[in-house]
Formats: sequence, structure tokens, C-alpha cells
Amino acid sequence: MTHAVPAAQTPAQPAPDSSKALYGGKGTRRITVRDIAAAKERGEKWPMLTAYDAMTASVFDEAGIPVLLVGDSMGNCHLGYESTVPVTLDEMTMLSAAVVRGTKRAMVIGDLPFGSYQEGPTQALRSATRLVKEAGVGAVKLEGGERSAQQIDLLVQAGIPVMAHIGLTPQSVNAFGGYPVQGRGEEAAQQLLRDAKAVQNAGAFAVVLELVPAELAAEVTRILHIPTVGIGAGVECDAQVLVWTDFAGMTGGRVPRFVKQYAALRETLGGAAKAFAEDVVGGAYPAPEHSFH
Repeated sequence: MTHAVPAAQTPAQPAPDSSKALYGGKGTRRITVRDIAAAKERGEKWPMLTAYDAMTASVFDEAGIPVLLVGDSMGNCHLGYESTVPVTLDEMTMLSAAVVRGTKRAMVIGDLPFGSYQEGPTQALRSATRLVKEAGVGAVKLEGGERSAQQIDLLVQAGIPVMAHIGLTPQSVNAFGGYPVQGRGEEAAQQLLRDAKAVQNAGAFAVVLELVPAELAAEVTRILHIPTVGIGAGVECDAQVLVWTDFAGMTGGRVPRFVKQYAALRETLGGAAKAFAEDVVGGAYPAPEHSFH
């Protein structure tokens, strides 16, 4: 009588430690670039939102959003500019400091605005140092691939973490003539791949891919060892970022195709304002319980 030999058992792989997750984790200290790198190794996807003031930032921080970007998108949605180009380093520093004060756990990244780093590495270091020292950000973001590699390299050598931004770079709106999808066609795709490798080699800890075909973004995500952060770049990116006024339904008029609106704050706020006005006009506010005697 023969006995079957049991098949070799593959050792069970330990389950991922969910307590270390960027979103949903139990940690209370500030998120760092080491946490971002570890998430890439785990294959963990994570969310990022923009924020421009302490109160909004505190809401997102309490919701567990691990990374907040003080984007130069503030120019469009908070400062009333037609593009991000007019945003100044003074404005960026002031609002970045507010976001840092409003948060406890989220990594806060400050954008380097147009004109604050294009002259070269020395100007970039001077501008980034101001955001780190005066605003307290944990990292900075700048646009450009190969053309910004020297700036990234110097900042990283100086101890300032850098998130790169390639694809559609809004500060170049005048050169692009609008906001077209980037990386379509073989030549454009190869340039985007070169840009992605250049910022990684320069030391960037992550790279934003904006308005890039999903298939190309997936390829970039596969070949890089640093995380990719998508915005209009498909589902295969390691992380996703949205401008908060877009995702929360605060933006008026048309929003980009890639935006999913998770609330209708513009309608809610408008309704509240009308209700308040009608109460004042009709004498219903302030009521006795809102008055002092």
C-alpha cells in the first residue's frame, strides 16, 4: 500500500501591515518621503488633495488624507487669476504656512511658482529654502522633466525632498496654447519617458503625471521605482491627486473630464447664503435664542 506524499507547502506570506498604510494607517506622526517610498514597495495606492488654508487642510488631515499639496492652482481657484502663472512666492509661502499649521499628520508639499526656479539651480534652492524655513513644508514640487533635472539634483543634495511634475505643466500654459493631453504620438511618448527617468535619476521622490494617456502613465509607473501621482492619467498610477475645489463641487462652470465630484459644496453654500439672507430680510434671524439680554 502506498501513501501519497504531501505536496510541498509554500510558506504563507505575512499579510501587509495595515497600520503602516498611508491612508487608514494608525500612525500619528508626519508622513515622510520614507513612508511614500515604502508605500510604493507595498503596491499601496494613496490619495492626495490640494489645500490652501488651515481650516480646509484640517478637515482633510482629520479625514486621513496623507499628502496635501499647496498647489499653485490657488491662482485659479482662490486668488482669482486666469492661470497659475501670476502666483508669487510670497503668496505660496503664506498659504503653505497656513496649511502646515492646520495639519498634524499629512505631508505638506509646497509648489514652486512660475519664475521662482527657472533661472537655474541656485534660484530654485533659494526659493525652496524659503518654503521649508518660513512655511514649514515637508517637500516642494516643481514642473519640468529633463529641463528641471539640475534644479531637482541640487535641492535633493541640500536635503529638500522634491516631487517632480511632468506631462501637462500648467505654468507652461502660454507655450502649450491651452491644456492639451501630453504624450500622444511616439515622439511625445518617448520624451515623456525621458522626462520621467530624468527626474527619478535627479533624486525626485515622486512624480506627478498630468493629462497623460492612461497606457503611457501605466508604462511610466511600471518602469519607475518612485511613485507616480496621476491627475488625468488613468488608474494605474500609484496615487491620485485632485484640486479640492473641483472634487468637492465648489468650482463653478465646467470641470475637467478627469474630475469626479464627490460633493456639491457650491450648491450647498449658495443655498445656505440664500436661507440666511431670507431670514435676515424676514426678521427671523436673529431669533431670541441668538440674542443677549
